[in-house]
Amino acid sequence: MANRWLLAIPAVLLVAVVALLLWWRPLDTLSAGAPPVEEAAIEAVRLTPGMISVDIRTDGSEPVQIAQIQVDGAYRTFTAESERTGAWLGKTRFNIPYPWILGEAHALAFITSTGAIIEHDIEIAQQTPVLDGNNLEMLGLVGILLGIVPVALGLLAWPAMRNISRGTLGFLLALTVGLLAFLFIDTIGEGLEEAEKVIGRLHGTVLFWSLLGATALTLLALGRRGGHAPEGMRLAFFIALGIGLHNLGEGLAVGAALAAGSAALATFLVIGFTIHNVTEGIGIAAPLAEERPSLAIFAGLALLAGAPAIVGTLLGTQAVSPLWITVCFAIGAGAILQVIIEVAALLARRTGTGLITPQVVSGAVAGLAIMYGTALLV
Repeated sequence: MANRWLLAIPAVLLVAVVALLLWWRPLDTLSAGAPPVEEAAIEAVRLTPGMISVDIRTDGSEPVQIAQIQVDGAYRTFTAESERTGAWLGKTRFNIPYPWILGEAHALAFITSTGAIIEHDIEIAQQTPVLDGNNLEMLGLVGILLGIVPVALGLLAWPAMRNISRGTLGFLLALTVGLLAFLFIDTIGEGLEEAEKVIGRLHGTVLFWSLLGATALTLLALGRRGGHAPEGMRLAFFIALGIGLHNLGEGLAVGAALAAGSAALATFLVIGFTIHNVTEGIGIAAPLAEERPSLAIFAGLALLAGAPAIVGTLLGTQAVSPLWITVCFAIGAGAILQVIIEVAALLARRTGTGLITPQVVSGAVAGLAIMYGTALLV
């Protein structure tokens, strides 16, 4: 017992050293007189009639003060609502009265007290949708068509899988790996793109990879509790979960297109994602080929994989912070990675000859090709 207390000594001393440095701040004298370090990131822009509202996250050696704001080259009056004050990760919403024009581009410039300029372009001005009854109904329907309907259509392939040979089933499982591998790569790309927009102190890229790894490991531990790898119904559940988290990102993309005023782009995305997501339903059905699930189970899997698209569509219209989009994509990618590992492990157990066989490779390549081909429609 005494030895256990000794293990706490290094931790206590470390806390003491850190506290001393934060209180004493001996390095501040070395930078006395130097201009303050300033960083800012625009997290959200919302347009309402006659008003532009901008959320800005700031960070630096001293609190960042926005002294002036320009819209289309002219100085404008504004009001500020600080959600978080201080130099460390401050956040303020600036409300700028301005008669913005629907469909036009507007240039914003935020000038700090030190003269630094933070620029942002509104490419197509469009009122931020209000989530009232009519809009909620319309956006909910879009999410259903985007996520639940195509996954359910893919699940209809299950009866045809009932009488296939084990070799064909192996091909379908390998096909599922290919489908998921494409989603994994795609989710990483989109997540890292958003991570680049996150303010430096939050380390968006590191946060993305850390959450991805933590999610995959957590789900692997949950899936293998009891010492058994998931198969059949449990594996279908995890596939649906991973696809659902990915579809949250697809919903965000559709909602963002609507918020940007591009209904044509949003429609194009919905059509492309819908075709794309039918193959995901087939991937969920593959581990169930030797099972006899009830209709309620199929309905639950379709909801698990498709319903997050509804949530994503609603959130996407409200100018979500890049930080939270990064978090969503990281968790989605981690969930997909866990499923890839488990489906590949199931394939290895069933073939008994490893994963590098003509049947498995051809299935995986076919899955990648199918997803790439349908992605060309988006």
